[in-house]
Amino acid sequence: MLENALTMVAIIFIVNVLYVSLMTIRMILTLKGRTYIAAFVSMFEIVIYVVGLGLVLDNLDQIQNLIAYAIGFATGLIIGSKIEEKLALGYITVNVVSANPDLKFTQRLREKGYGVTSWSSYGMDGDRLSVQILTPRKYELNLYQAIHEIDPKAFIISYEPKRIHGGFWVKQVRKGKLMRKENKTKEQAQKESRQKE
Repeated sequence: MLENALTMVAIIFIVNVLYVSLMTIRMILTLKGRTYIAAFVSMFEIVIYVVGLGLVLDNLDQIQNLIAYAIGFATGLIIGSKIEEKLALGYITVNVVSANPDLKFTQRLREKGYGVTSWSSYGMDGDRLSVQILTPRKYELNLYQAIHEIDPKAFIISYEPKRIHGGFWVKQVRKGKLMRKENKTKEQAQKESRQKE
């Protein structure tokens, strides 16, 4: 009897983790404008939801089932968020303010393949260089690392743009040129380090 109860708890937990993970991914896909993929995911999501809820409602007198459902729900949210981070859908815009306007920020980031717009600005303590960079989210950490290498004290703000239209850079990203440029830069750095050795 105890074995059956534990099996039921495990099934409810796993079913709810799957349901909430799919729900989280579906919501994110919908927000990113991937409607057809979100609709496809929702078919599996609703089947899993009905099965899980049915198991709990059929055994409502068993408190452990309700607890498993609640813990599965929370775990599913965490797992769904982690999956979304790995998928890294969409783009981010990063605004950078450097206290050193003489740095070659724009040039160095463009060499790495990023779309960059820069302008002079004025802060509390004098002239600044303001830079705006658009990049796919999957390159976000690489961008932060590149910014840190150029100016470790740079002020950085990032956000997700809702719509992107026009510009030469968007065409390059869609053709996969940004990643190729990053790979070339890494290969060049490795060749240079080998030559120094």
